[in-house]
Amino acid sequence: MEPQLPRAALVWPDWPDLPANVGALATSRDGGVSQGPYDDGKGGGGLNLGLHCGDDATAVQANRARLQDYLPGRPAWIAQVHGADVVDAATVGPDQPVRTGDASIATRAGIVCAILTADCLPVLFADLDGKVVGAAHAGWRGLAGGVLGQTVKAMRAAGAGEITAWMGPAIGPAAFVVGPEVREAFLAALPGPATEDAFVRKDTQESGLPMKYLANMFTLARLMLARDGVARVHGGGQCTATAPQRFYSYRRDHVTGRQASLIWIK
Repeated sequence: MEPQLPRAALVWPDWPDLPANVGALATSRDGGVSQGPYDDGKGGGGLNLGLHCGDDATAVQANRARLQDYLPGRPAWIAQVHGADVVDAATVGPDQPVRTGDASIATRAGIVCAILTADCLPVLFADLDGKVVGAAHAGWRGLAGGVLGQTVKAMRAAGAGEITAWMGPAIGPAAFVVGPEVREAFLAALPGPATEDAFVRKDTQESGLPMKYLANMFTLARLMLARDGVARVHGGGQCTATAPQRFYSYRRDHVTGRQASLIWIK
């Protein structure tokens, strides 16, 4: 039987050094049944996978069921809080208490690491031997707070060797407007000219208001990963905010759905 969710509705990572025994994908807003602000942006059903954003829960469960056709097990959905805690995905399940964190790792086949985003940066990880995988949710607070480094640390503690990473769809550098507090948070976490260069002053400023910047989260993530010894980094070219017919974006729409990024050992 053909899956209800078309392959074209999914984002297949361009990830040349992903181990052959590891599977990974991300979703878009296409191919589901959600209606209203959670639709596909083109008048059809949307693939909203978030139960916490106001959509009908029955529609969300139907969307998750469609996604399941592409996965070896149930995704380890965690309660994300813009922090840096890392969860063992094997401990997440319908019969377990809700786990709070912003990243998860797995070391066994069939355990699916999953995170939800709608502008925040999703980063998927695998070690080159395919023994450990991970997924991290990096909004600016989590990114500045070290969630990527904590994920790498947890993977290494679980036996990972050299690690490769892929950055999924997130708000891009032409759309992510931030205040000086965001810039200062990153300069405190990772001082230097390269971090400064990831923030470009906006050409137009409102009189009497603080300076605004355009922030490049993809560049900031690469800098963070390089600091933590991860040089193999791919992706980072898809902007959620400027693609309303492809991706959900909280900054753009406020009331909106969530897409997922997922990775597992086959």
